[in-house]
Amino acid sequence: MTFSLHGIGVSDKIAIGKAHLLAHVSLEAQHYLVGVDAIVSETARFDAAVKKVQNEFTELRAGLDSDAPHEMSAMLDVHSMIAHDEMLVQASRDLISQYRYNAEWALSEQVNELVEQFEAFEDDYLRERKQDVMQVGTRIMRALREKHTRVSDQAKPQVFEHDTILVAHDIAPADMLQFKDRALAGFITDLGGTTSHTAIVARGLGVPAVVATGQARDLIREDEWLIIDGENGVVLVNPDDLLMNHYRLLQVEQQTQQAGLANLVGQNTLTKDGREIKLYANIELPSDVDKVRDVDADGIGLFRSEFLFLNRTHLPDENEQFEAYKSVAFALKGKPVTIRTLDIGADKSLSTDDYVVSPNPALGLRAVRYSLARPDMFLTQLRAILRASAYGQIKLLLPMISGVEQLRAALVLIEQAREQLREANIPFDTRMAIGVMVEIPSAVLVLSSLLPLIDFVSIGTNDLTQYTLAVDRADADVAHLYNETHPAVLELIARTIITARKAKKSVSVCGEMAGDTKLTRLLLGFGLREFSMQPAQILAVKSRVMNSSAKKMRKLADAVLECSEQAEIRACLKQINALNM
Repeated sequence: MTFSLHGIGVSDKIAIGKAHLLAHVSLEAQHYLVGVDAIVSETARFDAAVKKVQNEFTELRAGLDSDAPHEMSAMLDVHSMIAHDEMLVQASRDLISQYRYNAEWALSEQVNELVEQFEAFEDDYLRERKQDVMQVGTRIMRALREKHTRVSDQAKPQVFEHDTILVAHDIAPADMLQFKDRALAGFITDLGGTTSHTAIVARGLGVPAVVATGQARDLIREDEWLIIDGENGVVLVNPDDLLMNHYRLLQVEQQTQQAGLANLVGQNTLTKDGREIKLYANIELPSDVDKVRDVDADGIGLFRSEFLFLNRTHLPDENEQFEAYKSVAFALKGKPVTIRTLDIGADKSLSTDDYVVSPNPALGLRAVRYSLARPDMFLTQLRAILRASAYGQIKLLLPMISGVEQLRAALVLIEQAREQLREANIPFDTRMAIGVMVEIPSAVLVLSSLLPLIDFVSIGTNDLTQYTLAVDRADADVAHLYNETHPAVLELIARTIITARKAKKSVSVCGEMAGDTKLTRLLLGFGLREFSMQPAQILAVKSRVMNSSAKKMRKLADAVLECSEQAEIRACLKQINALNM
């Protein structure tokens, strides 16, 4: 039976492929088959992890204070029972012995099976017990990783066909890393928003995705044919031949248009009235550099360094970080590389034992707040970045700066890191540029006080929108309220650009707005001359820039700022993008 699901389209592309359902728990687990001679040792590794978790629950239960809430002891009892239950433990062992699944794969498959069984219950209480199963499964998975952070040389990651479309309840930023080098047609998730990290990485991969579908994971079955219409945010399940042929034709047209953009590689990015525009790339890992060079970006405008810290039980040391940053600087051959310091928190959590998720992560101890609370860790990263600056044009970017005092505190530690390197006679660029992310409204309001202390500004439109409108950008329930073209958001962006340019400080946009061709002309009209986006978006934005006049855009952009309602703004943007310049 053909039916459709609606959500938020991440790109305007089309994908056609077969569904592959991802487990509810621990998506970052490697999927591979162990050798026949390794089944016993793999089972023993799984048993050791389960035993560790069982002992943890016993110790936690014994350590409860006499006045501890009854709910706490009851919860530990339930989790302990699950950790001993044969439906979880023995069934996972059977998958290892019978099908040669590695331990992580077996665990995630069995947890997924149990979750689906609990979801089928009509009783609300029983249905909610799936959360307990997922929490116990996650704890066992963490225990497995502590003893097995690297797969063996013979471990083969799960191979996907080119027409595979991944379907998941949600995909965390850390989990997305394993898909970056896979051949995939697209992604579908129940949760998320236009600027959730699932969406961001999907754009980076250049593949279509639809997020916030609500129930795709429950309704779609393994190997069913799917069509993703990214432009309209629609997923078609089991399409008939007529629909399939229609979308295949549209897909070919898109692929032809994309191939035509390749002619722009190597050309200078100039507007029709001769303004030079810089187009930079956003990356998560050093391995992304090849995509940056493929489109001949002007440099890297955002290196999200936190992705070096994810999916591991121990933080990367100074030398590991230094080598990663240096490799990118070398690869860019003198082009600028802007490294953002650790932006952990919100939907990106560390897996270390001492990391505690805040009750409200988006408003808690995240980004520079976390770094300032952990000065030893921060100094380690600062020294690594400074050392790498001796090998290329590296710039340092501080995230989530909210005021002058916070910026000064960070600058004190930067100077301390410099002094430590001087004492050790380790070279670094004494003039390395330092900038701040403008992603909190307070930073916009005090920007004139921040600018004398820094060299450049980068506008993070994703978080700026989130904090201006009080909308969690990863929450599907309020995703319809997340709006980057809200009058207040546009006013803050325009004000930041004007203030920075008056102070003769460079300013860029590195949020998802930078890669949205429907907003390119508007940002040019605001006076923006530096854009940073996913590598896959650069050539399309370059084409739009080269077919636009920055001077003509100025008055039109001013007209947009005069609008107070979204319908007016949409009409103005439609007019701007329809102009033949």
